[in-house]
Amino acid sequence: MLTLYTNYATPNGMKVVLLLAELGLDYKPVEVDFSKDEQFSPSYLQISPNNKIPALVDSSDGGELSLFESGAIMLYLADKSGRFISREPRMRAETIVWLFWQNASLGPMLGQAHHFSTFAPERVAYALRRYFDEAQRLYRVLERRLGESSYLGCDEVSIADFAAYPWVNEMRHAAQGIDLQKFPNLRDWLTRIASRVAIAKAYSEHPQKALAVQHIA
Repeated sequence: MLTLYTNYATPNGMKVVLLLAELGLDYKPVEVDFSKDEQFSPSYLQISPNNKIPALVDSSDGGELSLFESGAIMLYLADKSGRFISREPRMRAETIVWLFWQNASLGPMLGQAHHFSTFAPERVAYALRRYFDEAQRLYRVLERRLGESSYLGCDEVSIADFAAYPWVNEMRHAAQGIDLQKFPNLRDWLTRIASRVAIAKAYSEHPQKALAVQHIA
């Protein structure tokens, strides 16, 4: 039995949901309610010591394994299922590089853009400019990569793509100060990921809301 602790309203919350949908794996969903501070409850901290989502508990092999950090969860599920990560060492390494890049750079920096453009109680022009500029840089990194390769990890879809997609889908661009017309390779990739049956089904079951934005000007 797989139990996924997540919050569907967030990009990080959707990453593992997308992978599980693609793998066709049954799991028990437990939504963590931030408005009730459930991420700080003692029972949840036993599973996710960093009080973040998502977290996964796998009790399917007789024992019980608790995992936190979305990248680690995705790598674990890909290895366990033998899908969405190559066993060829170079291709595997490339996929892991882009998975780690998403976890270390794309997610945290775009998350800051979301915070200061949408959720901050006051408008901070310096922070908006800093994180909008960083968003532009990260999108240029994506654009270059997708000009070299059909997908982030290699020429086949992988966990790196499922990790990045929720952060750069059409509901997020305004909150990041992004004009997607400047990124044709990324637009093509977004269309290909969005058209996958499992991805479309996951988002139909957990619809996302566009973020209201404070602009710099």
